[in-house]
Amino acid sequence: MNQIFALRTTANREDQVVDFVTGNAQKKQLEVYAVIKPHGLRGYIFIEAKDRQNAEESFKGVPYARGLLPNTVSYEEIDPMLEQGKQEVNIKKGDIVEIISGPFKREKAKITRIDESKEEVVLELLEAAVPIPMTLKIDAVKVIRREGEEEEDNE
Repeated sequence: MNQIFALRTTANREDQVVDFVTGNAQKKQLEVYAVIKPHGLRGYIFIEAKDRQNAEESFKGVPYARGLLPNTVSYEEIDPMLEQGKQEVNIKKGDIVEIISGPFKREKAKITRIDESKEEVVLELLEAAVPIPMTLKIDAVKVIRREGEEEEDNE
């Protein structure tokens, strides 16, 4: 039976730790089955492994990794944090979106590119004097108008 371990990390370095741990597990051929960066939880990642020894071996020498918590985590405990990843991308190039988090909150922008593998969008602010491409996470924007609907708006 596989176990899930919580690994403490430096806050905002979770992505780097996930990359290092994944690389280590592959290089050392460890029995590590999943490395998860939970949505909305900073300073932790989860490692699904055969046992504690495999999990500990996977982050040996990894910068920003602080150590495993003493108890294992049940799937039910982390399931709500995993739901976010299951959403399908309903954003298309050319869509007008509203930024819903970050320093540009409530600004409107146009999508210029979508990177589904990284769950990121590249966009340009509509009110900006000079269009500057910005990259944001997909869940930081919401679609307010489709590209084909522009003619109906008569601004």
